[in-house]
Amino acid sequence: MASRVLMLACLAMSCSVILASDPSSLQDFCVADSNSPVLVNGLVCKDPKLAQPHDFFFSGLHLAGNTSNPVGSRVTPVTVAQIPGLNSLGISIARVDYAPLGINPPHTHPRATEILTVLEGRLEVGFVTSNPENRLISKILEKGDVFVFPKGLVHYQRNVENWNAVAIATLSSQNPGVITIANSVFGSKPKISADILAKAFQIDKKVVYNVQSKF
Repeated sequence: MASRVLMLACLAMSCSVILASDPSSLQDFCVADSNSPVLVNGLVCKDPKLAQPHDFFFSGLHLAGNTSNPVGSRVTPVTVAQIPGLNSLGISIARVDYAPLGINPPHTHPRATEILTVLEGRLEVGFVTSNPENRLISKILEKGDVFVFPKGLVHYQRNVENWNAVAIATLSSQNPGVITIANSVFGSKPKISADILAKAFQIDKKVVYNVQSKF
């Protein structure tokens, strides 16, 4: 009797693990139907017979992004929003342009691991491990170097030279999402209470108000 109960428990655990994983694709592709009113976790597929070459195509990654902004970088994303045919495929790509000494500020991708390849220039890159260690793992990358940012961890890039840099990022989600730390904390709408931020960052409220005014 005890062995039967144990077997059933193991079977139940196995089934729960199977059900908790992402399902494998059951068709060749699932081109996103942006006009569908149906809400699902992802995007609804349109009839595959209506799929066209433009559903799987994007042009523009050869063009430099405009880095004339306070941080000195520009990300050109290619996600399911740009290529409907990426729907359900679990991958996307982006071009990142950096002005001299520009940064791609600390941010996270809540739904994706990122792998970054430097095409031109030299970049300082790094990510921070989770609490309580909060260890910074960083490296200087040269042209052709590749670096991985684990899913969900805060990471950044900085151009360490006085000329432009370019990188290509690939991500393990059709919609990786991005949370820029400074924008989220100091630029939320409505604003997070200055009392909370002052205590969290151990700074004066006047500093909080000053930083919030920039977002």
